[in-house]
Amino acid sequence: MAPHFEAHAADGPYNAHYDRPALLDLLGPVDGLRVLDAGCGPGFYSENLLERGAHVVAIDASLPMVELARTRLGSDTTVLQHMLGTPLPFDDGTFDAVVCALTIHHVEDRHAALAELHRVLRPGGAMVLSTQHPTTDWLRKGGSYFDVVVETDVWRLPTSEWSVGYWREPLTSLSDAIFRAGFLIERIVEPLPTESMLERWPDEHAVLMQRPGFLHLRLLTRDVGGSP
Repeated sequence: MAPHFEAHAADGPYNAHYDRPALLDLLGPVDGLRVLDAGCGPGFYSENLLERGAHVVAIDASLPMVELARTRLGSDTTVLQHMLGTPLPFDDGTFDAVVCALTIHHVEDRHAALAELHRVLRPGGAMVLSTQHPTTDWLRKGGSYFDVVVETDVWRLPTSEWSVGYWREPLTSLSDAIFRAGFLIERIVEPLPTESMLERWPDEHAVLMQRPGFLHLRLLTRDVGGSP
């Protein structure tokens, strides 16, 4: 599905006109910073970070996505195949910032993944992540809001459709994994859609003005054994 997703996400409403601008705005200025794009997909976030002056390293579990990102980002940017939740091939404190866009809910061991991302961030570094909104997912899927379960969505793209699994969990569960990994939550944002979405996809814009699709978090490092 990698090339089909790339074609969709390049200018799709939920990627290009909702998640991407809001999440990168939450990260803030990156000129001169070393940034890890964790779960880079076809490389759109990395491309934007490079345009803003960051020094980017990108990783993704999918080899086809890695190949697409390498083509997009060029030979001067390191793009590696690596699965989150396993030890990262970087020294402690390698990066000034981490971007993890719409990825963490696909990772089985969220705590392990977050702990490794904390390890490779320098003291005082920041991480931004986006994930599917837990309340919206609960309303869509039913059951108890407090369930921690694997769900399946069907992604319908113009050329095909795919069944995609992800973890649904309450905000309490994700927040606990974040805290135990060594982070503090600095900001919680429920992003609003852009004006460009209103112009081109008014129905999707209307839905997102009433009900959030994603949840954005800005995290700061702290000592794992320290006080809150």
